[in-house]
Amino acid sequence: MIRGLTKSIIPVLFLVLFSSSRTNYSIQDDKYQKVRQRMVREQIVARGIKDQKVIQAMIKVPRHLFVPEAYERMAYEDRPLPIGEGQTISQPYIVALMTELLELTPNTKVLEIGTGSGYQAAILGELVNEVYTIEIVEILGQTSSQLLSDLGYKNIHVKIGDGYKGWPEKAPFDAIIVTCAPSDIPKPLENQLKEGGKMIIPLGGSIVQELILLEKKNGDLIKKVVAPVRFVPMVRHDGIRY
Repeated sequence: MIRGLTKSIIPVLFLVLFSSSRTNYSIQDDKYQKVRQRMVREQIVARGIKDQKVIQAMIKVPRHLFVPEAYERMAYEDRPLPIGEGQTISQPYIVALMTELLELTPNTKVLEIGTGSGYQAAILGELVNEVYTIEIVEILGQTSSQLLSDLGYKNIHVKIGDGYKGWPEKAPFDAIIVTCAPSDIPKPLENQLKEGGKMIIPLGGSIVQELILLEKKNGDLIKKVVAPVRFVPMVRHDGIRY
């Protein structure tokens, strides 16, 4: 979840990202369909994303349902948006970039750290058979889990817990995507990454961070720096940053 806006104070009721009327969703009646296509054309494809499966997922998933209703009209703009509890939904391009770098196939088992509103998980759910996603903020985890279920994603499994520890019961994972920034690579995630698997993760302090692509070869992590980024920090249940 990229931090692109100052922390917003959002009432608890504002954290309800959807209502029954919003999740009664039909792509045929989607008033944002053309706007979403333009977003993908101008923000995703124009910046070099080439994986057609990723492009089609970005066209299909209704991003406006994953933001608070007050921000619905901004859902397809080139920016992150606040979703409450000091968290944000990532900029569309970054979602596409991180997803493409993992080189996913339908049989890839993915672990996501930082469910947030559930948007990244939904993109992953369009591409692979099994997605396991962890959110430390309980109200966000509950809301995103309900939304994903209402939208028909039976292959996405949401857990409320400490993402630093990963999901050992479901390991190993073919791919891991981390949407919050620790200062170092969490050892549990390294251990839960399958040999030959890839992890995409932002690393660094609260100001300077780098998006890193890791590949596990012979038990070691081979690192490639992708781009400078700014994400919210990875935190523990006590609120302390990792």
